Amino acid sequence: MADSINILKLCVGAESVEDLQQWQDSQSHRWPKGCAVHVTRMWPKREAEILSGGSLYWVIKGLILARQRIVGLEQVEGGDGISRCALVLDAEIIRTEAAPRRPFQGWRYLDPKESPRDLTKGGRREDALPPALAQALAEIGLR
Repeated sequence: MADSINILKLCVGAESVEDLQQWQDSQSHRWPKGCAVHVTRMWPKREAEILSGGSLYWVIKGLILARQRIVGLEQVEGGDGISRCALVLDAEIIRTEAAPRRPFQGWRYLDPKESPRDLTKGGRREDALPPALAQALAEIGLR
């Protein structure tokens, strides 16, 4: 079995994990039951590693705050006739420790060793921190 690798992606337009959840809930009628779908332009070359346990880590307002397990990759064609990659995600959004990330284009691979840990159920209360405070704490290693 191949080692797993994760994908890191900016969650453009979302102010919080709750925004991401609400948007996905509003679109769920379009996707397979129990899944969410995110379409991206480039097909990952490390497909086997992604499908062997990888997750999509979401960067929201400069912080990695959540992830979703990647359960499949599908080729889709846009209205412009260009083929794209649909990342098929488990519908469950798992909150993670806050980890700062600078803006970037597209998506990046994220080594599991560099991925922030999942928050425990009790740790979810901490996500109510304002994004600026969460980022400041993450930058000094306190979150």
